[in-house]
Amino acid sequence: MPESPEVDALAGILEIRLAERVIREVDLDEFRALKTRDRPLTELVGHAVTGVRRFGKHVSLDTDGPSLLIGFGRAGWAHWVEGDAQAPAPVIARLRFEGPEEGEREELALTDAGDWLSLSLTVTDDPTREPSVRKLGPDPLSDAFTRDVFDGITGKRRKQLKALLQEQESLAGIGNAYSDEILHAAKLSPARHAADLDEDERTRLYAAIREILRGAFAGRRDVPLERQKAEKVAAMRVHGRTGEPCPVCGDEVRDVPGSKGAAQYCATCQTGGAPL
Repeated sequence: MPESPEVDALAGILEIRLAERVIREVDLDEFRALKTRDRPLTELVGHAVTGVRRFGKHVSLDTDGPSLLIGFGRAGWAHWVEGDAQAPAPVIARLRFEGPEEGEREELALTDAGDWLSLSLTVTDDPTREPSVRKLGPDPLSDAFTRDVFDGITGKRRKQLKALLQEQESLAGIGNAYSDEILHAAKLSPARHAADLDEDERTRLYAAIREILRGAFAGRRDVPLERQKAEKVAAMRVHGRTGEPCPVCGDEVRDVPGSKGAAQYCATCQTGGAPL
């Protein structure tokens, strides 16, 4: 699952690679991904890319005409394809650009490797007015994410921390993997309710959100697109480490009950030694 650190790295790479490049062709292989049926991808053809912006786990390719807002969902990603190379299937859409040599073509292939389609495409004149962007909570590394804002998000919520951290309307850009890493760093159970946290626990959680994401943003920056997933997996301390020793205390990393192996925690570090 791409989360804000990976999507931010992608936006930075595309900002450099696509600057002033003209979109020459578009293909849409999966029509369900397009959320603006009255505005097809062909509206982008002939327009030059003027910038790339990130909104949580979304990227906006801005042109001198309309923008393309890409939501990556659970399993979407982007691949830069040159020459005879092929993007991994299934490809949802392609944007083709003229290459540096005459007659050469390069493309941005958008894929979705999930069991159900989550990648979304929206052709828009203003991505900030689209519902998928307007509903987003603050970016955890932005100046807007103050301690007061954090306390307002968590103060009275009868919701488990694991679910709250992944709620895009509360905090933009955190998904399954980084929520596990944040809770491990904060020494908090994924099953705790936000409203039950005391002052010290709130302080630890706020600090862990900033610490883990800052490290992830720095770690993913400038990593080639095809290596983003591997670098993310390698950096995890508990997420995806079922059965391995916790790097802090040495206890066995366990699956969160009911997660079907998709979420992990350390009982010694996070639940007082008692497995959930």
